[in-house]
Amino acid sequence: MPKTLEGQITMEKTPSYFVTNEAPRRIHSMAKDIKLIVVVRNPVTRAISDYTQTLSKKPEIPTFEVLAFKNRTLGLIDASWSAIRIGIYALHLENWLQYFPLSQILFVSGERLIVDPAGEMAKVQDFLGLKRVVTEKHFYFNKTKGFPCLKKPEDSSAPRCLGKSKGRTHPRIDPDVIHRLRKFYKPFNMMFYQMTGQDFQWEQEEGDK
Repeated sequence: MPKTLEGQITMEKTPSYFVTNEAPRRIHSMAKDIKLIVVVRNPVTRAISDYTQTLSKKPEIPTFEVLAFKNRTLGLIDASWSAIRIGIYALHLENWLQYFPLSQILFVSGERLIVDPAGEMAKVQDFLGLKRVVTEKHFYFNKTKGFPCLKKPEDSSAPRCLGKSKGRTHPRIDPDVIHRLRKFYKPFNMMFYQMTGQDFQWEQEEGDK
C-alpha cells in the first residue's frame, strides 16, 4: 500500500479478495481497523455476466447450460464452477465475519449503483467519513452501455465510462436454467440478507420479469 498522509484515505480494489479464503486473515493482520466495501449483485445475473466475460476471451468454452450443471436431468447445479460459487455470498461473508465486525463492511447494491449511482455513492462517502462531494451532477446515464458514466461538472472534458469489457450483451440462456439457478441461490440469498441486515430484493426483481 502507498503511504497515507494525515487526512488521506488509501483505497485499493481487487474483486477476488471477497472469495479468497486467506484474504480476511491477511488483511486483518495488516490493518484490523480497515473499512471494507463489497459490491454485490443478483448472483444469477452475476454468473451469466462472468460467463459472458470468459466467453469473449475463450469462444471455444462449452455453453453456460453445460457448465452450470453437474447433472442437467436431475437439475444438480455445479457449485464448484467459479461463476456459480462466487455468488454464494453468505458462504464468503462467513469467512470475513471471523475477522471483521459487520460495522466495518459496507455492502453496495450493484443494481442500485446503476439506477441511482449518487444514492449509493452517498452511502459510501458516509461510511468512509467523507463529505458528500460526489452527487447527482457527477453522473450521466449512457444508454448504449446501460451504465452511468462519471463526469466532472466543473469542466467540459469527456465523461469517464466503463471500458469495453463492461456492458457486453449476455448470451440467451434457457429460461429453465435461470429458474433452477434462482431456486439454487434463494436460500443462500436469504441467509445473506439475514447476515447483513439488508434485503437486496433479488427475488422480487426476478418475480417482476
